Amino acid sequence: MGLAERTVKMFLATVVATLLASQLNLSYAISAGVIALLSVLDTRKSSLIVARNRLLSFFLAFAIAVMLFKVIGFNLVAFSLYLVATIPVLYHFKIEAGLVPITVLVTHLITEKSISPSVLLNEFLIFFIGIGIALLSNTYMGSQAQKLRDYHKQVEDSLKSILYCFEQFLLEGKGSNASDMIETLDGILEDALQLVYRERHNTLFQQTNYQVHYFEMRRNQNRLLNQIAVNVEKITSQSRESILLSHLFHATARQLSETNSALMLIDDIEQLLDTFRQRELPKTREEFERRAVLFQILQDLERLILLKVSFYRDYKGDDSDKL
Repeated sequence: MGLAERTVKMFLATVVATLLASQLNLSYAISAGVIALLSVLDTRKSSLIVARNRLLSFFLAFAIAVMLFKVIGFNLVAFSLYLVATIPVLYHFKIEAGLVPITVLVTHLITEKSISPSVLLNEFLIFFIGIGIALLSNTYMGSQAQKLRDYHKQVEDSLKSILYCFEQFLLEGKGSNASDMIETLDGILEDALQLVYRERHNTLFQQTNYQVHYFEMRRNQNRLLNQIAVNVEKITSQSRESILLSHLFHATARQLSETNSALMLIDDIEQLLDTFRQRELPKTREEFERRAVLFQILQDLERLILLKVSFYRDYKGDDSDKL
């Protein structure tokens, strides 16, 4: 929820709850607005959970308060004992979110010096109106679909840039700092996942795990890219294998998208593995170490693509020529 949306919701919920309580001629009508203000939260799910917890805490707290006020009277001693009893009870049942607003309502009993049914009904209606208006205000949540699409594009553009960087390094022995790009991508993925989890909590009855799994898959790919970056920087001289591997990075970047199965790239990797196996054995230590690093890069790239293959099989889309 953005700042502007939050401000509008809090303002409207507070005003509407106060006006409604006033129209019903309830005492302490402004308290309904304060409860509504405190109950406007980031997601529909969190709002429902807090509303449920506050309803339970209302009945528990008022049961304790009524008993103490009836026995001891409407004084500081009774109120102190109310706090001593209520605080641990609400925390024990993990419904402490209602402690502050409901304690405010309990103070009304002291002001009125009464626990008559009409006074108790007044406090319940104040509470009910505040919670109810807050829940109604949260039935509308601004769509984040466009922002998610923007994250998809940022992630895929960043992945392409990193893969092209690896291609350039293998061909020329130099390139831009892939580690910085990988770190930046990790931050984008973290922000995207936070947004996705918030969105999932706003979809109470038709939840989907697609977006969560997509960005998790990309984050796992980015971790593999970090391993690849370490090994790519060890390649200081060109060879036939490094040139072939650079072409594979180029093909992966060119085909990269959300909807491709990536199965053709697995075939390309198998062909390159066969090429590695058919080459003559290294004759020097340097050549052996370079071949081993290239082989590790190829295996990591295969794992990266297999992550996408697995995702595609779970969420098979249309027949696209993109990855």
